[in-house]
Amino acid sequence: MRPVVVLGGYGNFGRPIVTALAHEPDCRVLVCGRDLQKATQLAEQAGGSAEPLALDCHGPDFAAELSRVGAFLVIHTAGPFQGQCYAVPRACIDARAHYIDLADGRAFVGGIGELDSEARDRNVLIVSGASSLPALSSAVVDRLKESFSRIDRIDLGITSGARPPGEATMRGVLAYAGKPFTQWSDGEWRSVHGWQGLTRKRYPRPANVRWIANCDVPDLDLFPRRYRDVRTVRFRAGVAPRLNMLGIWLGSWVVRGRALSSLVPYVPRLHRIAAALARFGSQTSAMHVTLHGLDLTNQSTSRTWFLLARRDHGPLIPAFPAIALARKLLRGALPERGAMPCMGLLCVEDILTVGSHLDLQTVET
Repeated sequence: MRPVVVLGGYGNFGRPIVTALAHEPDCRVLVCGRDLQKATQLAEQAGGSAEPLALDCHGPDFAAELSRVGAFLVIHTAGPFQGQCYAVPRACIDARAHYIDLADGRAFVGGIGELDSEARDRNVLIVSGASSLPALSSAVVDRLKESFSRIDRIDLGITSGARPPGEATMRGVLAYAGKPFTQWSDGEWRSVHGWQGLTRKRYPRPANVRWIANCDVPDLDLFPRRYRDVRTVRFRAGVAPRLNMLGIWLGSWVVRGRALSSLVPYVPRLHRIAAALARFGSQTSAMHVTLHGLDLTNQSTSRTWFLLARRDHGPLIPAFPAIALARKLLRGALPERGAMPCMGLLCVEDILTVGSHLDLQTVET
């Protein structure tokens, strides 16, 4: 029985990972966090091989605890990752355990390669960003690019339903509201501001038209390096309730104007309001990936891939790549070693098969 340690195992992302892996053969899933009662409750609900473990991943004895339980793999879901250092993956390397995280922090995911030499020396795989971005987004680009001789522009976006993410995720995505960051545009790095650049995007029904705005994500750094010809990479995100989206946009201007230093202190209140109003809004989330460039006959072309998630199944999608990677590692089907962002390790089918029982639909145009 190979022990899989899920950090933040009873959280919004840890819960579906534990539930999925608890019934994998030859796998013992440890539901970890500082609250043993919550870990015990989830372990009982998940059944299978799930069992609770009180564990603080930021504690001084973390690496020793991983060695004590014989950890084969650690899945880190305890965000936000913006501002985190690499203490947790380094501890995994010391304990000779593979590591996967669901990080969405641009610097965190983009810099994980600094651990590559150490990871190779210990014969372990260290993967950051095993989530919607960049794991699923890059897998979609890799599939669509087969129809292109040259990619000039990549446009990405995600719009959630009315149900809000967890507070940690909300803190992460609102931390840069109104703050400047760079994106690759027309062959050079240009500054934009978080949750500004508001625009309308039409998705297939039932998502329909949504408002989306600039967000700071790992893909903005990773894609210009991975797809060498691309001259523009843009990512925008939004939420389904238009009033919520307008509120975030207005808040970004307040921060940009320096009347507030950040929206983060208001996250608990904003989360409570969004959760209370969620039942009145849309249950559909959507994602799009659009490529513009030249086709195989050097004619101008574009392709768009949409993912629609109904019945509030969208918040489960970020956990899919981590589950898919864990299954590959457990089955010995992932020979790669070293430290890297989660790109090129999974195809679209690997990821979406995890959610084959959910109300998901893909559309390509």
